[in-house]
Formats: sequence, structure tokens, C-alpha cells
Amino acid sequence: MTKTVTLLIFGLFCEAIGVVLINKGLKEIGGPASYQAGDLVRIVVDAMTNSTFLLGLFLETIFFICLCVLMSNSDVSFLWPLTSLGFVLTAVAAKLLLHEHVSPLRWAGILLIVLGAGIITWSEKVKPQKLPPSEMSPGK
Repeated sequence: MTKTVTLLIFGLFCEAIGVVLINKGLKEIGGPASYQAGDLVRIVVDAMTNSTFLLGLFLETIFFICLCVLMSNSDVSFLWPLTSLGFVLTAVAAKLLLHEHVSPLRWAGILLIVLGAGIITWSEKVKPQKLPPSEMSPGK
């Protein structure tokens, strides 16, 4: 379980910083004047040449790879709710890197997310363990 949590935390840090960098890169590019095809193509082309955006995209890719590895080895009902901790890290990263204002009400919501993730983690520890096939017998 330690390896799972370590890889999850690493992936969530990549996700949080990646989201913040993507946001910063898109703000550097500027939003579309309209939602017509030409303006949207310009955004995509500009994003593909913006180093901040590309670094964010790279970090999001690392997160996705970590998530795929974790999902191949963990119960999705355990793992997926824990990814909500990414919201916490993203809010902290936005506060520190983008200097965004995070209101007390948002911090309260973040605290609820942390508490929920803690309950899910605890539920994994108290889950009945499966016996290996060698210890199972027809009479049990």
C-alpha cells in the first residue's frame, strides 16, 4: 500500500502543477475572440508553441501514466476517490504559483475533501483480506 500511496501522491503533485501551468499558459495566449473554428484553431496552435502550456501538458501526461499504473493494481473504488486530493493540491498550487485568492469557504470545502479521502483510506485498511488460493479449502 505504501508504493500505491507514494505513486498516487507523486501523480497528484504532477497533476496539480500541470493544471496550474496549463492555466497560466492559456492566460499567456489569451482567450478566443469568439468560438468560431478559426479562433479555436489559433488557440490550439498558440498552445502548442507555448512552453508553459506544454510543460503543464507533460505533467498531466505523467499523472495519467501514474493513474493507469495505479488502476491496474488497485480497486477503483479505493483509488478514484483519493484522486480528489488533487483538488487540494491544485488549490494550494494556484494560491502559491498564480497568487489566486482562495476564500475561507473554498478552504472549508477542501477540508471536507481531505476528510472524505481519509475515510476512504481507512476503509481500505479495515477491508477483509482475501486468502491466497493455497489456504482456501472446499470445507472453509
